[in-house]
Amino acid sequence: MSDVQQRGEVRMIALDSIDVLNPRERNDKLFDEIVVNIKRVGLKKPITVTPRADGSGGERYLLVCGEGRMKAFKALGEAHIPALVVNVSDEDAFIMSLAENIARRQCRPLELLSGIEQLRDKGYKPKEVAAKTGLTPTYVQGILTLLEHGEQRLIVAVERGEIPLNAAIAIVGAGDDDKAVQAALQEAYESGTLRGKNLLDARKVIDRRKTLGKSIAHGTPRKREQVTSTSLVRTYQKEVERQKLIVKKAEFTQHRLLFVVSALKQLLTDEHFATLLRAEGLDSLPKQLAERVWAGGHPA
Repeated sequence: MSDVQQRGEVRMIALDSIDVLNPRERNDKLFDEIVVNIKRVGLKKPITVTPRADGSGGERYLLVCGEGRMKAFKALGEAHIPALVVNVSDEDAFIMSLAENIARRQCRPLELLSGIEQLRDKGYKPKEVAAKTGLTPTYVQGILTLLEHGEQRLIVAVERGEIPLNAAIAIVGAGDDDKAVQAALQEAYESGTLRGKNLLDARKVIDRRKTLGKSIAHGTPRKREQVTSTSLVRTYQKEVERQKLIVKKAEFTQHRLLFVVSALKQLLTDEHFATLLRAEGLDSLPKQLAERVWAGGHPA
């Protein structure tokens, strides 16, 4: 392979000729920041692509790194983008894409787990995964150990910083032995890795793991459940949808309440209806309802 092929070269590439190799969901706030930043100062770092011939003899490209920058350019109405063109195989392109996602500073925990697991499934050893992602071999091996044991609750706790990875692994090794689990927590405390609020958080996680099971999913806990990063993402997505549904129900209830208040206010301004209420001894309203109905003032 030539030096140019090894280093790649920067070209202006048509955005509509680029296919995304490893698409991922994006935080809307962070994406908006990328768009604003590119609009203000321009693209600081070109995206990375690898060329592929299409069926008609033309040239297309697989996106390796820079999906956020590419989408930001599209959002700004651009038709072309500076791209570093490298000649790599589909396998290497996929690995480069995963490694770039894992190495990002804003990489979310679920993306991190998914990336590590996918690299493992590609046949890479923990040391190789670590070398490609900048993570330590100990961390990679620890996460894989938790994944293999279906320890979804512990994985999330590790990613939130509630339990050190080595303590989580010790807890897994302790199995269902409460004394061994407590000994693992004690060791973490004595070593200084679990102190104060973190120790309290760790105990809460252990209690939930004992009573609710290893998985965060609802339902009867199973003694041994195979949890993958895919199931973690699915659980997260279900929770997001549940929260959206709650918001929709709240908005619907609010609209109905506004309608009822408006209708009641209109009825109370009708003299015939008001006379009927007085005759039935129903001419007073509860304080909170009266305040809402007459928020704009009593009728003249």
